[in-house]
Formats: sequence, structure tokens, C-alpha cells
Amino acid sequence: MKSMFKSIVLACMALFIASALIRYPDQSLEASIRGLNMWWEIVFPSLLPFFITAELLIGFGVVRFIGLLCEPFMRPIFKVPGVGSFVWAMGMASGYPSGAKLTARLRQEGQLSKIEAERLVSFTNASNPLFIFGAISVGFFHNPTLGVLLAVSHYVGNALVGICMRFYGRRGTETTERYRPGFSITRAFQILHETRINDGRPFGKLFGDAILTSIQTLLMIGGFIIIFSVFNKLLFLIGITPVLASFLNIFFNMLSLPSDLSIPFISGLFEITLGSQLTSQVEHTTLLQQVICVSFILAFNGFSVQAQVASILSETDIRFAPYFFARLLHGVFAAMLALFLFKPLYVDRQAFKHHEAPVFSPKETPSFWYDCLLWLSDYGPLITVLSLGLAVLILFRRILTENKPV
Repeated sequence: MKSMFKSIVLACMALFIASALIRYPDQSLEASIRGLNMWWEIVFPSLLPFFITAELLIGFGVVRFIGLLCEPFMRPIFKVPGVGSFVWAMGMASGYPSGAKLTARLRQEGQLSKIEAERLVSFTNASNPLFIFGAISVGFFHNPTLGVLLAVSHYVGNALVGICMRFYGRRGTETTERYRPGFSITRAFQILHETRINDGRPFGKLFGDAILTSIQTLLMIGGFIIIFSVFNKLLFLIGITPVLASFLNIFFNMLSLPSDLSIPFISGLFEITLGSQLTSQVEHTTLLQQVICVSFILAFNGFSVQAQVASILSETDIRFAPYFFARLLHGVFAAMLALFLFKPLYVDRQAFKHHEAPVFSPKETPSFWYDCLLWLSDYGPLITVLSLGLAVLILFRRILTENKPV
């Protein structure tokens, strides 16, 4: 009976989307192009190098090397193996859903137990600095100083989630191997060598596999970005978003937040970029209220990113529920940190800058992160095309090699 109900619900959802696409073809096309441009210009070229590098580091044994060195602090604080430090760092540097991809990869290799993987994935999916400083702070708010507040609230909140999730699954399988306290650089190098030998793939094969695996994941991510961009637009056109906003206003009034933020907030629950942009454009609200809203949106990851994570985790036995709970927890932490740190990290810094600035100071130049964002917008499509072309060549060469007569 439960399976039958699920089938009916899924069929109705698909029928609803199809009907809405037919009803609003122009707006759907516009939203689809917007999602495609985001993937084409920013997501693909910014994530591909990290994905390929991560695959190479795993294959060469560097990840296990780093894991052994970081074990003394990762295990006591977060109750995950030392390899979690690599996933955490890559997740912050490259952005979502890198943390989920790397966690799933390490779980498939047996370097993480199921419980450890569920703990790790809960706090290793974060927004990258390029998006926080470049897109949101400078691009949307036109305020580079705001990036420090958003970044600290986001990353510290993520660390707090990791500390809280260490208590998750205490009765489950705790470790993949016996924990040996202490620091041994010799043993770390030995593990690195053994991992590379056991992998056995030559560099050319390993590099080709890394490219193909990374591009396959990015194509999946692109599909989710496009479909959720369209879905978010359709919800607004049909009138569902305003209805949800009217219910949300009750909760916002309890928190002393203006009702004008409700629609941008709901949009952000589905897609981070659009929600952050709409929040920055709300006029009848204070900057602090906008920052609190954006901080929660960034931490929640949006249903678009969560769908990407769910798709990646479906290839393993890692459950999605702990990750979703952690996103709600991260949202609360990030919003509270933004509230408490607004004065020391933004108001006081702004006052100091105005006090130190000369009377006839030149206009503040764009930040480094915003320059990177503009560079990706210009050259990102070229990188995407070249990368896809390289993947086709690798596949074609492998097909010819497999069909070559012995």
C-alpha cells in the first residue's frame, strides 16, 4: 500500500511538471537557460579541477597519507577517520556537492564505515569562498566586507554541526580499522606506497578514469541545476510560492523578520543563487535581517544541492536523513552566528575602515574573488567545451583499444 501511494505521488508530480511546462513554455525556457548558464560558466569549470585532483590523490594514496597524519585530531573531535580532514578541506575549497562525492568515494573504498560516512557527509558540504565573496558579497550586495561575516558564520556553523554529529550513531560501527593514537610519518609514507601499489593502474589509466568520473558527476549536477531552476520558476508562476510564503510569514513574525523576505527565502530553499539574489534586492528590511536569511539559505544548501547529494549517496549505503537533519542544524547555527557576529565582523570593521580612509579615497576596487568570478564567466564555457571534448576523445580511444584485434 505504501509503495502504491509513493508511485501515485511520483506520477502526479511528473504530470504536474509536464503540464506546467506546457502552460508556461517561455518562462520555463528562460529558467532553463539561466540554470544552464550557471552550470556552463561557473559550476563545471570551478568543480572539475577539484574533482580530478581528488581522484588522483585518492589513487596515489595521498588521501590515506593525510588521513593518518590527521587522525589524532579528527577522531577525538568529529569521530571520523583522518581522511575526513581531506574531504572537509576539499568541500570548503570547491563547494557543494564535493563533500558528498568524496565521502561516497571513500565509503566505496572501505576507508569509512557507514556511520562514519554519515557523520562526515553532514558537515563537509559547504559553499566555496568564490560564491560567498564573489557572487553574494560583491555581486549581489555590492559589499566586499560582508563576505567575512557570511564566510565565518557558514564555516564555523559547519564545524559546530560536525561536533554535534559526533554523537550520532554511537551504537553503530565506530571505526573501519583499529585506531592507533600517535603520530607516525614513517607509517604514513608506508600506507601511501601500499595504496598506490594496490591500486595498480598506470598514470594514464588513472588520469583518464579521473576525468571521465568527474565529468559524469558534473553532467548529473548540471541536470539537477537546470531542472530545479525551472521547477522554482514554475512554483512561482502557478502561485504555490506565494501561498507557502503566507504560512511562512507567521513564523517570520515570531522571529521579528519582515514578511518581504518570505518569498526570497522560499526561493532560496529550492535554489541558493536565486534566493540569495532576491534577498539582496528586498528594500523594506535591514541588512542584518538579509544576512540572517542568506546565512540560513547557504547552510541549508537548497533542495537542488540536496537532490545532487541524494543522487550521489544512492550509489552507496549512506543514508540521506542524517545529512538533511544536519542541514537544518547548520541553518540554525549559521543564522545565529550571523546575528551575534554582525557587530564585531561587519559594523565595527566598517566603522574602522571609514575612520582610517582618507577624505578623498578612490572607489573601492572589486575583490579578488569577484575578479575570479568574472574570469570564470568569460572563460568558463571554453573550459567546459574543451573538457567535454577531452572526455569524448578518451572514450573513443578506449573503445578503439577494446575492439582492436589481438
